[in-house]
Amino acid sequence: MRAFWTIFWSLLLINMVSYVVANMQGDTYNYVLASIIAIVFSVLVMLIGEALPNEPAEKH
Repeated sequence: MRAFWTIFWSLLLINMVSYVVANMQGDTYNYVLASIIAIVFSVLVMLIGEALPNEPAEKH
């Protein structure tokens, strides 16, 4: 379920940012490119989340 929501929100937010930036620059909006970037971003976020330890840091 975490993967679904991560992909959902990354698709939504990155496509929104891509649309706004493309319009501000007077360029055309490319849904496919923005979606590919969103998928890559969400995979990176999930990999970083799995790599970080869940245990609290030990006190020295």
